[in-house]
Amino acid sequence: MLNTAQTSYDIVILGAGFGGLGMGAQLKMQGIDNFIILERGARIGGVWRDNAYPGAACDTESHLYCYSFYPHLRVSKMYADRDELLRYMDAMAARYDLMKHVKLNSELSQAHWDEQANRWAFELADGRRLQGRFFVPAWGQLNKPAIPAFKDLETFAGHAFHSAQWPEGLDLTGKKVASIGAAASAVQYVPEVAKQASHLTVFQRSANWIMPRNQMVFSREQLDAYSAQPQLYEESRRTLHAFRENGFARTRHGTDAQQEGIKMATGHLAAQVSDEALRAKLTPDYEFACKRILRSDDYYPALMRSNVTLETAAVDRFVPEGIIDKNGTLHELDSVIFGTGFESQAFHGDLQVTGTRGQTLHDRWAQGAEAYLGMTVPGFPNMFMIYGPNTNLNHNSIITMLEIQQRYIIQAVKGLGEHPRTAVDVKPDTFHAYNDSLQTNMQSSAFSSDCSSWYKNAAGKVINNWSGTVDEYRALAAEWKVDDYRLLVARESVYS
Repeated sequence: MLNTAQTSYDIVILGAGFGGLGMGAQLKMQGIDNFIILERGARIGGVWRDNAYPGAACDTESHLYCYSFYPHLRVSKMYADRDELLRYMDAMAARYDLMKHVKLNSELSQAHWDEQANRWAFELADGRRLQGRFFVPAWGQLNKPAIPAFKDLETFAGHAFHSAQWPEGLDLTGKKVASIGAAASAVQYVPEVAKQASHLTVFQRSANWIMPRNQMVFSREQLDAYSAQPQLYEESRRTLHAFRENGFARTRHGTDAQQEGIKMATGHLAAQVSDEALRAKLTPDYEFACKRILRSDDYYPALMRSNVTLETAAVDRFVPEGIIDKNGTLHELDSVIFGTGFESQAFHGDLQVTGTRGQTLHDRWAQGAEAYLGMTVPGFPNMFMIYGPNTNLNHNSIITMLEIQQRYIIQAVKGLGEHPRTAVDVKPDTFHAYNDSLQTNMQSSAFSSDCSSWYKNAAGKVINNWSGTVDEYRALAAEWKVDDYRLLVARESVYS
């Protein structure tokens, strides 16, 4: 069990999802043990804990969606479902003895840089206080559900909830249900809800580019071979990585690869939807890859069911009986599912993070979040983010990005190991040069195209996505360079 009397740590990690747990595992492998992982939830798992809707699964190949140092050798299928990914995280936590470092039900409310001591001071929601030399927020990008301010929502007499807050034991059998939203989560839960509901109405704001998923279930013989000869698994992982890296070209303006992606997606739509009018509604009117590219083999068939309607008229308002759309049509409903996404650019959520000279991260990011290598921000010394601004992907496994960041952070921690009174703060010139280059590169990307996307802020700046391949990011972040940082020496010689 965690020693609750301890209040000072070398490293304070925020979040026990894939990012935070992987950080802990890599620290343990390096013999670094004086760290804590603060988790606001009642169990580990992050986004996979929160998204318990039926059909929840990963749309990245399983052999890529795991850490290289802890391969998911016996994952049952190529696209793992939510429960199997939770079991993987549980097993990884056990393998690296992480639970003694994890503090559950511990919501961080304030993080403040102490300029006298060169340490972070933390306050939890329950009033507890901690100190840490390094602060590693692994807070994710898709962890705060967003529900638009629909008119008269409070008057609805039925049951309404966000897909990331799915009620345990919910039975929609025989119910009239609506899904507001038709993107990444909806394409997974809609086929499952359609099997239960007497009628399901899917409100679609814009169509999605959807690629075939081509699920593969591994045989016992294949799994036994991977377990007995892990090099076979690694060969599969390398092949898939190269395949997905090559797919990055599909996200660039006007490339042959982008045209190939359009052909695959429209071919998939044509093969699964015979109704011409429905096909027209499901055909995107924006550039391929401007929004997240989805993968599904059962979403389109679900929309072809007699008890499912795709509605492209927007929601006008709620009434006790259901929803009235912009055409004035009443949709009588028992339940409404909000597949309306997340506050993807509120990286720090409600957490108040205060750096040098009293500046807050909220104010620093008022015009949009940005960081050097997606990890560090001037004025916030010894703070290294995992899955920070401009590190999301639309073509490969985010777990590989997390692993690169964790190794970079360990280099920084070890690099300062012999200088306990010293902290590092990324140089503004380094920070600005990096982000200027990133945004320049982004201009040739479909991510910057004219569509409504959670990748961009209100001003149209791409905040979430990385502008290149994983291998390009790896080359930039492979080595922690002390020359990129200012060295700060503590004014106090003794830490409390």
